[in-house]
Amino acid sequence: MNRNLPKHVKIVEVGPRDGLQNEKQNIDLATKVTLIDELAKAGLTMIETGSFVSPKWVPQMADSSQVFAAIHRVNGVTYSALTPNLKGFEAAMLAGADEVAIFGSASETFSQKNINCSIAESLERFKPVVAAAKARGINVRGYVSCVLGCPYEGDIAPENVARVAKILLDMGCYEISLGDTIGVGTPNATQSMLTAVLEIVPKSAVAVHFHDTYGQALANILVALQLGINTVDSAVAGLGGCPYAKGASGNVATEDVVYMLNGMGITSGIDLTLLAQAGRHVCAKLSINSTSKVANVLAKND
Repeated sequence: MNRNLPKHVKIVEVGPRDGLQNEKQNIDLATKVTLIDELAKAGLTMIETGSFVSPKWVPQMADSSQVFAAIHRVNGVTYSALTPNLKGFEAAMLAGADEVAIFGSASETFSQKNINCSIAESLERFKPVVAAAKARGINVRGYVSCVLGCPYEGDIAPENVARVAKILLDMGCYEISLGDTIGVGTPNATQSMLTAVLEIVPKSAVAVHFHDTYGQALANILVALQLGINTVDSAVAGLGGCPYAKGASGNVATEDVVYMLNGMGITSGIDLTLLAQAGRHVCAKLSINSTSKVANVLAKND
């Protein structure tokens, strides 16, 4: 077994935000609240609970304030929110978010098409958010999208990823989540990208966020673990399709990540049975199928 492997991995559950925001059907408040409460009960300590962006762009997250008000908070659980600007940050504070996140891109074209500005301009916009968060003692997490490929540019140079990650770190983000937004990465590309980032960003400040579009997410997560990275983003039941690959699965399923960690003797503090139940419940509510292989096997064995 690789000596670098962490003994414990922190899982950041992104299903209630990154997962649900891509679902086409309208999702009622009770379904979101139940999902978050069941995830906390299963042992998740970091739950992306909502997003304070314009409802015009992300209508699914328009009720994030109500979600924060309705959840049954558990001690020791961080309930976070995505806040792309100062207005969003203030709304998140009013709602009682414990932590906020900002998002940049490693692809210039993706940045232009996604948020209508260059990478440099987008990073400039985040400075007041980080300053306001620091003034209130609120942690800020930074996301970098398209770290292994872009739907417009194709492959992304590892040094571009490292540069954006370092800017976010220097700005004041305590952790940088590196996202394979379209899920095209494979282990060798993942190793090259992470090696470039780890040359200038400490591994304690690096998280990975792999989509499973081509079935490569677990293999890529293993590469990250072998490099000593111990924070992984995932979504229960693999919630959230990939908007750039029709019909493709999106986030790697939390159940599959936990099963792999359990088999490697790496603790996560998560009860796989309760986690799978949470996934089953939300999938039943939404009339969708879980993309988690582990959850589907557990359901058959029940």
